[in-house]
Amino acid sequence: SGRARLPTGASCDTMPTMDHEPRICDYEDSTYRTDFWEGQGREYEDLAERIALRHLLPPPGGRLIDIGGGFGRLSEFYDGYEQVILLDYSRSLLRQAQARLGRSERMVYVAASFYDMPFADNALDVAMMVRVIHHVERVPALLGEVARVLAGGGSYLLEFASKRHLKSILRYALGRQAWNPFDREPVEFVEMNYDFHPDWMREHLREAMFHVKHTRTVSHFRLPLLKKAIPANLLAAVDGICQPTGAWWQLTPSVFVQCENGKGPGNAPAGQLFRCPSCHGSDLEESTGALVCQGCGARWPIEDGIYNFKAEP
Repeated sequence: SGRARLPTGASCDTMPTMDHEPRICDYEDSTYRTDFWEGQGREYEDLAERIALRHLLPPPGGRLIDIGGGFGRLSEFYDGYEQVILLDYSRSLLRQAQARLGRSERMVYVAASFYDMPFADNALDVAMMVRVIHHVERVPALLGEVARVLAGGGSYLLEFASKRHLKSILRYALGRQAWNPFDREPVEFVEMNYDFHPDWMREHLREAMFHVKHTRTVSHFRLPLLKKAIPANLLAAVDGICQPTGAWWQLTPSVFVQCENGKGPGNAPAGQLFRCPSCHGSDLEESTGALVCQGCGARWPIEDGIYNFKAEP
């Protein structure tokens, strides 16, 4: 699929509060930014993904969350939103984002698990999640949590790695790949790296009450020979022309979908953003260096402007 293994320094953690202790990728102190993006020959993929986002993100306004936003690679799309939340499990990546984007009331940096996000129901208007779900072991649980924090009618922009693309089909036909790209179940091709069948993903989005409005296929030309021979901006421009064919078929390693949250109307109380992950109470007050839950007494540290919900309260 062209997805990297866990970068240097990254690890798998578990969520002991959930059944079966699902694994979660922890990029703490990893070299993801330099190992995977900067100078690593992925300029074409980066440009093609930005083309898809320009077409799929709704007009800006309200609160945007970038789930797994890391070092803020896609920060150009934060413009126009009243408040932007970067959520990532890695505090070190969030510190990189903070160094790039600065500190303000508009930018909120949150270290937490996407399985139990520390946000009130209906608190967010738009959610984007790019190059993240291929590290998710329990997709239905994640989608349910995104649906919870997103307001009814809110937009969810999701990118996922597809198992049914031309290269995998050819490898399977030639006997060079054990797993079947037409089988609907996800495949874990290396530890904590999953590829998904588009039909399987759409089914689970429906179960979470997300209505897929638009689909774009991305990275049609993810071949080393083409990437070497053709300038990245030109290859990405041609990719952008091909992307709308995702409405009819999906045969690329990357698929973007724009969804609408189909749950009934409802909004968080004005201004409310956080809820306590321990008791799910909504009465949190900022004290010296922490958010303190008035219901259960849990203290969630604020470390140099980063809200840390990974720590034990």
